[in-house]
Amino acid sequence: MKIMVDKQLFPSPNPRVRMYVVTYLSDGLKVKGLLAEPDDNHIYDGFLYLRGGIKSVGMVRPARIGQFASEGFIVFAPFYRGNCGGEGNEDFGGDDRHDAYFGFDLLLQHERVAGKVHVFGFSRGGIMAVSTAVMRPQTASLVTWGGVSDTALTYVERVDLRRMMKRVIGGTPQKYPQRYRERTPLYQLGAISCPVLIIHGEQDKNVSVEHARRLERGLVAAGKSVETWYFPQFTHYFPPAVNRRMVRDLCEWMKKQVRP
Repeated sequence: MKIMVDKQLFPSPNPRVRMYVVTYLSDGLKVKGLLAEPDDNHIYDGFLYLRGGIKSVGMVRPARIGQFASEGFIVFAPFYRGNCGGEGNEDFGGDDRHDAYFGFDLLLQHERVAGKVHVFGFSRGGIMAVSTAVMRPQTASLVTWGGVSDTALTYVERVDLRRMMKRVIGGTPQKYPQRYRERTPLYQLGAISCPVLIIHGEQDKNVSVEHARRLERGLVAAGKSVETWYFPQFTHYFPPAVNRRMVRDLCEWMKKQVRP
């Protein structure tokens, strides 16, 4: 089944990258996302960029997507359902995870993707990314940066998000533990078959480093290939120069990976 429904040219902030707003199908819903392609006719690996936040908070930034495309990838970043004119409602790692899975499939169908698709998640996008690697075993590599791995832990740590999480998920982890467990991919790590890179600032107050450590411990216990880049001095947001270097470094890491 063809995933993409529509593709409209979007003004690109990077002269070496073409961008499009794409409409695609996810569980029968028409969902929107941003597609970025190097401005040539070459074949590249695919790169699924899974953003953090919810709704307008943490929305996909074209300049950021262009950064990754300019490193030599066809990049697709779902806006998630209910955003920017897309159908449905975003639900913080619930059914909206399917927007990531079908975004992965969209890249596999892209005429300039070489058959390899890497998955990247930032912040809340961490649970989306790990879940995608679980559900799409052909994932070439997985990177989480400041990524959430345990939804119940987010509820405990982020007092400012509790009202939203209770509304979207339907209650607290104490009242509905299974709903939070379903949104926590730590319990499915045995299904991952690709190398994993975890990047995290140890001073992160948005997503504590404990999320990274839980993911690392789970992957090691499951016998998976995992590498960690921890930074004692950084928070959720790295300084611009370091951020640019990290983009280059993680892209190089992705390109070197061979599936076990």
